Amino acid sequence: MTLEEAGRKGGQATAKKHNREFYEQIGRKGGKATAQKHSSEFYREIGRKGGRATSEKHDKEFYEAIGRKGGEARASQQLEQQDSE
Repeated sequence: MTLEEAGRKGGQATAKKHNREFYEQIGRKGGKATAQKHSSEFYREIGRKGGRATSEKHDKEFYEAIGRKGGEARASQQLEQQDSE
């Protein structure tokens, strides 16, 4: 058995043993630990790197499409809010 296969098998066994709440809890703990370990500059830098990588990967049409989807979603939310008032 390869290391990859063993990891997959262990991951599947763990997934059967635990529910969504378990994973949310360990995610929160990890997030808090990471937040305490790093400064705001660290997060700014990884945000910049991620933004740069994304912009190199996608073209103008990609950004137009996600902007349109976001605008439509926002308009839909506003209509729902108006209807519930």
